Amino acid sequence: MLVSTRTLYRNARIFTAEVAAGVAEAMIVDGDRLAFVGSEAEALRLVAADAEAPADPAGPAAVVDLGGAFVLPGFIDAHTHLEMMGATMQKVGLRDAADLEEIQLRIKEYAAANPDAPRILGTSWLFSAIPGGAPTAAMIDAVVPDRPVYLDANDLHSMWVNTAALAEMGIDKDTPDLIGGRILRDPETGEATGFLEETAMHHYAWPKLASLTTDQQRDERMATAFEHYLSTGVTGAIDMALGEDELAALLRLLKRGEGTLPLRVNAHWLVAPSGNQEENLAQVARAAELSREIDTPWLRVVGIKIIADGVIDGCTAAMKKPYSDGSNADLIWPAEYLNPVVAAADAEGLQVAIHAIGDLASEVALDALEYANSVNGPNDRRHRIEHMETVTEESIQRLARLGVVASMQPVHADPAVQENWRAMLGDHRVDRAYPWTEFTDAGATLALGSDAPTAPHEPLPNMYIATTRKSALDPSLPANLPKYALTLADALGHATRDAAYSCRRDHELGRLAAGMLADFVVLDTDPFDAGLDSLLTASVALTVVGGTVRYRGRVGIRQC
Repeated sequence: MLVSTRTLYRNARIFTAEVAAGVAEAMIVDGDRLAFVGSEAEALRLVAADAEAPADPAGPAAVVDLGGAFVLPGFIDAHTHLEMMGATMQKVGLRDAADLEEIQLRIKEYAAANPDAPRILGTSWLFSAIPGGAPTAAMIDAVVPDRPVYLDANDLHSMWVNTAALAEMGIDKDTPDLIGGRILRDPETGEATGFLEETAMHHYAWPKLASLTTDQQRDERMATAFEHYLSTGVTGAIDMALGEDELAALLRLLKRGEGTLPLRVNAHWLVAPSGNQEENLAQVARAAELSREIDTPWLRVVGIKIIADGVIDGCTAAMKKPYSDGSNADLIWPAEYLNPVVAAADAEGLQVAIHAIGDLASEVALDALEYANSVNGPNDRRHRIEHMETVTEESIQRLARLGVVASMQPVHADPAVQENWRAMLGDHRVDRAYPWTEFTDAGATLALGSDAPTAPHEPLPNMYIATTRKSALDPSLPANLPKYALTLADALGHATRDAAYSCRRDHELGRLAAGMLADFVVLDTDPFDAGLDSLLTASVALTVVGGTVRYRGRVGIRQC
């Protein structure tokens, strides 16, 4: 019996993410693309016409009655870290640990329950949970002295380790600091205290842990990330820290999938500062080589990622004025190194994504992007700046004028994780935190993501924060600057249509219209009718990628 490649999805309320389009009622999927999106009456007429004179010899269209469910384009996480996300789901979770005692208890219990584990890995602890915001190896040694313990901070820009982990990494009083990073030390003895900032973590901790990770473990982590994304309505991801190991895992999964992945991945190659311009430019050349070699509907290397500064929680973001304690941070990428790298990537046609959280870092990032414009001439660049948690009004206007995409993550503004963030600034700067609507009012493109695993990956709670500025972790908390809240239609558009634009795939992804790829999500609740609070309780009934159902939830969908 022949099976039709056409499917009619009817009896639905469809948010198309088209700027000027209204709500549709039905869709016809033909193969991996949408053949029609519009009224149910017209869809039924087209299907009936096909049945009388079928264009497809495989036969008439299958019909799926969605029972009035809500449909929208598949979410595209505009900023994530896939392998890290999968790995984090296997670590001891500490985001909701309120204090040091709770952190110690969870690590101790995990160690007791896993006596054969060679080391303990934890994630997402908050600075506000640590006395004085200053973690030390002794705090972990008190509960796990005999095995290495590595604990990622919530922002993934620092790591807290015990004495055994320091020894495993070979870190002692003579181990040097690196450009853009620091090993915290005892001021009297010079010994490492157990806290690694920025590039110190990248250079010492990450390679050690990577050397202890097998290909099978990396593949499992990627598969775990894909599984969780599909179950929450994500059909595409922009990976923001791709390296050789992560790329190899994706290529293995692509081969096993006979040229497909569970969802679409567009990746930025991480360029690390070396202090040697030839080495920096060689990393750009490698990214350009990969962008030419890897360009499939499922996996593409689209650009480079540069981390220009750190984070506000750890006082490592580069600010125009000092933090509340009088300190400040240097740029990880000074302009004399940053500008040539950005210009070289731009000349290769690569998209440049620059992590810039501090207001000084975003200015320097814009300087570099403007420099590339002047060196290489006009082009459809779609470069991006990531995060911009604090940014001047002048920089926002300049970003819009240059056509740079503002890539931001509502989950970082969740009031439940803001206590330490606000305290580190401690002044008027907290009153313009995460100013999403200022970007859109200026005419800039705003792409929304999660930055998983630094924050929860689920898009619907992310949309709740975007539209209410309230906490998805603790909705009882007061809203965080509600003047910057987005409308629901705008938030969904920024997480679908504009996320696709941000990776140059808006011609085929991010909207539901004839000719677009059939990547969409069916929810059991219409948040436009049920209200914004429903974003915290709605569930995914179907996730469809390329016309194929990749996830089916508990809500029954009837196929005729």
